[in-house]
Amino acid sequence: MDAVHAALTGAGLVVGLGGAPAPVPASQIYVALHVAPGTVGRESLADARTDFELVFQVTCVGPTQEKCLWAAQRTRSALHGPVVVAGRTAWRPEELGGPPVQRDDDVSPPLYFLPVQYRLRTTA
Repeated sequence: MDAVHAALTGAGLVVGLGGAPAPVPASQIYVALHVAPGTVGRESLADARTDFELVFQVTCVGPTQEKCLWAAQRTRSALHGPVVVAGRTAWRPEELGGPPVQRDDDVSPPLYFLPVQYRLRTTA
């Protein structure tokens, strides 16, 4: 989670963990990082459990559909290369996709959001 957070903030995105950041930036453009607990797997028949797989979601938010898509593209660029996980080798995050951009009319003014899921695999 820390490595993904660092990659996103390094790309100039404002990141909230599990929801909107506090405070929400004046531009209303941000991403919310949601992380599942992940799974540990065996690397060999010797039962060495050093492989780890994590699914996470980056929900991109903006005041217009275009700005929401801008945040999504910035997220893709930030996660295009391998993320740095201390003491581990990490593959490049795999984008799993998500639904189309949606408008949230439950907030005023309305915001647009796009949840995109990724999978990250690492080994020791």
